[in-house]
Amino acid sequence: MAGRRGYTLIELVMVIVLLGIVATVSVRFVALSTRGALDASARQLRALQSVVISEQLTRELREAFPLSVRSTGSCIEWLPLKAGTNYLNLTTSEEVDQIEIAEFAQTPDPSESELRAVVYGYGTSVDDIYTAANPGPVSSVIDNIDDAVTPIKIEFSPAHRFNTNSPARRLFVVGEPVSVCQSGDFLYRYSGYVPTAIQPDPPSVTSGVLAEVLAASLSGTAEFQFSPGTLERAAVVQFTFDLESADGNETTTVSQEVQIRNVP
Repeated sequence: MAGRRGYTLIELVMVIVLLGIVATVSVRFVALSTRGALDASARQLRALQSVVISEQLTRELREAFPLSVRSTGSCIEWLPLKAGTNYLNLTTSEEVDQIEIAEFAQTPDPSESELRAVVYGYGTSVDDIYTAANPGPVSSVIDNIDDAVTPIKIEFSPAHRFNTNSPARRLFVVGEPVSVCQSGDFLYRYSGYVPTAIQPDPPSVTSGVLAEVLAASLSGTAEFQFSPGTLERAAVVQFTFDLESADGNETTTVSQEVQIRNVP
């Protein structure tokens, strides 16, 4: 019976080396595959986040009162449009605290926030919208909307006199200001504060002011640009900002253009 030959030491060393190479390549392959999957997942998450943010801003800006939009570059502010109708008559004296209007499609609730009435007249500026002067195109706070009578009556507190008319007798109801501003690496939405002549950048977070995070991990500076409407086109808002990955190696750019109809 022939003698059996075993493995030599060199052969065993070679096998161990080859197994080590195969194991190293396998671990590296698995690590790269896992890293690729995580990177792809992070990109998809940032892309989804950018879509959600863009959609939220777009929807809110499309419902803004067109003459109220103003921007400082890193901060944009507007008055949300709550309702629209036609007025039958306006106050002619500073002692009169009510006007008569046509029926709303959906009557706003003055108890939800401090609502104001705005007469959409030609020549009205952004400053006129936020100064709330009496007399002026923007009323004092609406105290009550009596839709149980015909015609419907809007009561103000205190009394207010409008100093302009609308060619189409258009009257809008707007809510409290809303701002979207960058602060550090975050993008915030501010609400619940009173309108001021000078745009806050950003609004002070005091009692009653709500600051909600729209986006985190911003890279660079957010830019908000506003082009007022003309007789030929609607008003346009453009916003751009970058979302940065957790490791800081990648960014996703969010860029959107929103048209705001300015039909008086």
